[in-house]
Amino acid sequence: MQLESLKIFSDVVRLRSFSRGAEANGVLQSAASQAVHSLERHLAVTLIDRSHRPFALTPQGRVFYEGCCDIVKRYADLEMAVKGVQEELSAVVRVAVIYSVGLGDINQCVHSFTEAHPGVRVQIEYLHPDRVFERVLGDEVDFGVVSFPPARRDLRVIPWRREPMVVACPREHPLAQFSAINPRELMGVRFIGFDKGLGIRREVDRYLKRHEVSVSVELEFDNVEAIKRAVEVGAGVSLLPRPTLTREVNTGTLSAVALSNGDFVRPLGIIHRRGKKFQPNTQQFLELLQSNGTKETLS
Repeated sequence: MQLESLKIFSDVVRLRSFSRGAEANGVLQSAASQAVHSLERHLAVTLIDRSHRPFALTPQGRVFYEGCCDIVKRYADLEMAVKGVQEELSAVVRVAVIYSVGLGDINQCVHSFTEAHPGVRVQIEYLHPDRVFERVLGDEVDFGVVSFPPARRDLRVIPWRREPMVVACPREHPLAQFSAINPRELMGVRFIGFDKGLGIRREVDRYLKRHEVSVSVELEFDNVEAIKRAVEVGAGVSLLPRPTLTREVNTGTLSAVALSNGDFVRPLGIIHRRGKKFQPNTQQFLELLQSNGTKETLS
């Protein structure tokens, strides 16, 4: 038995008319009559005594009507509850971002978006790269932002931004006197690196190897902030994305020295589970984020 037939039967009885019951359900009177007949055939009982004018319910019809009213009401309540959850979900945009993406850039987008969409909340989580992938693939967030996004069959990557990598060093370090240096100038320096398991560490190692440069790795961290603090106290120098050093350069605690060949950049990409369908609010925030990035294609 279909819920539609139960609803038609309930309305026919409630309105005491096949024509009005049909109208309440947007069907022809003949279709309403057929729906009631189908129920009677299925149950092998007569629900409505049509020999009376107006018709009357049989004893079995009264029991069935009461049950139908309960079922139809419970389904309507369930439908409203599900729609309420859906509306609540669509009012929250969930994004996971690696630690080193600039707080200012993301927060500016969030502020602009929530001003234009006051009923929507943007929830940003700053996480370790592995956790960003986990939450994206587990559908715990709508999308994520990572560096050096890998090509994967279960993910779609949207190029977002390309950031030049620079040498981060204290203002009193010998390298700080230059505006740009050849990568070979890093030969043998004390170096603060990312943890070996991170994609950015692999890219830094490849870059140094390509230029035949060996460094003395003194410390390793899993986030940019810890690396910057180690560089500030003179533990070594590092290769970091230029935008992550804006505050330190402005306050004079660190220098950002360009690489003369300019061939080392950090690509940032927006990732989401392949085949994922976005709610309108999420799609609009994603488009705003894209408009604040660059149009370059990641290799």
